[in-house]
Amino acid sequence: MITVTRLDKRVVVLNADLIKMIESTPDTIITLINGDMVIVRESVDDVVRRAIDYARQVRGFTVT
Repeated sequence: MITVTRLDKRVVVLNADLIKMIESTPDTIITLINGDMVIVRESVDDVVRRAIDYARQVRGFTVT
């Protein structure tokens, strides 16, 4: 799960495993595999970093 901030400053938690696509238009839009879209304040790079960090934590990967 990753924490992101909607444009209205509400903090939401998304299941990173359900992210299908992230785009910048210039707002960051996260599209989930069920078609739902979430527009957030974070940059694409920040969302990607959070998703990768989450995956490493859950799957037990370590960076060497």
